Amino acid sequence: MNRSLSPSPLGNTPRPVRAGLVQPVAAVLTDRADDVAVAEAAARIALARRVPLLLIAVMPPPMRRSSLAPAGAVLARVMPKVGPLRVGYIPEVFHLPPESGGRLAAAKELLALASRHRAPEVVASRRGPEGLDAFALIEAAALRGGPYVHAVAPPTWTPPRLMAH
Repeated sequence: MNRSLSPSPLGNTPRPVRAGLVQPVAAVLTDRADDVAVAEAAARIALARRVPLLLIAVMPPPMRRSSLAPAGAVLARVMPKVGPLRVGYIPEVFHLPPESGGRLAAAKELLALASRHRAPEVVASRRGPEGLDAFALIEAAALRGGPYVHAVAPPTWTPPRLMAH
């Protein structure tokens, strides 16, 4: 059975939960600027439903000597925003398929991964790698009968404030 981390009622220390008994909200993290907005939107849904997050880090096709360090970096980028919300999470890595099996192949495989975790909702960016943007995931979900896909708009750019000395 998969184990995930969930906030403990006794403090900020995460505690393991039995992932097989819950239906997490999946967040598709593609190592882009949109990841934080996607993770925050998924965390708000997960908090409202009182379930953990399924944080899916999308990585390039696997190589012979594959390392999980890049996936950890993707997750580490969103944790400062998601961690304070005290929602548990299940980390997962999705490697892009090495060959193109059609326009929606990657989207179908990613949705199959979310389904294996029993995730009824997936949150993705409107902009993403080809085949894994929210619109491709919505189309693939319609073809396979679920899950529900939420499209998150990219964050708006705000100019940095200049500090007066």
